Amino acid sequence: MSEPRVPEVPAGHEDPTRPTPERQGRIVVVTYNPIAAAIVAIAEQVGRPTTVLDHRDAEAPGPKVGTGTDAATDPATWLAQNPLDADDALVFCDHDTPQTLELLRSALDGDAGYIAMMGSRRRAETVFAALQGENLPDHTLRRLHVPAGLNIGGKAPGEIALSVVAEIVATSYGRPAGPLRDGLD
Repeated sequence: MSEPRVPEVPAGHEDPTRPTPERQGRIVVVTYNPIAAAIVAIAEQVGRPTTVLDHRDAEAPGPKVGTGTDAATDPATWLAQNPLDADDALVFCDHDTPQTLELLRSALDGDAGYIAMMGSRRRAETVFAALQGENLPDHTLRRLHVPAGLNIGGKAPGEIALSVVAEIVATSYGRPAGPLRDGLD
């Protein structure tokens, strides 16, 4: 018996309740804090599995939320054992996480489709200068989103998280993340 045929739907009229056939990439968050908690909550709503990595011990407040795996472990160890691919995103929610530069360098050497770090523009300049000092090519450095997220003016943890997840989704679909009224395809 054959599967019932699903009619083709014109672009822009897709049924949002129908699951997409593509694999939804993981969002791996390094360091648990209010922004990380909000990223996990929003990612759940858009169907992205999450993993929260926290270098602090298991008794520390943190990775107690998520739709995926939560691990109170050394992020470098977890990332070495669970390589990210082009569908996956890696977000550093604290630029002071131990080994941040080493983890960023390793991620940039890998296949993750989105690599980002929270931080001010000043912190971004410092990070880029340090990575440029290691002779990373410009095309590699362009993969790093610092500061993370779209410029929506958000200040609260949930607003910042929304901007980050929106940038992840836009990046995963190869979209420029502009207003729909501008007719972006």
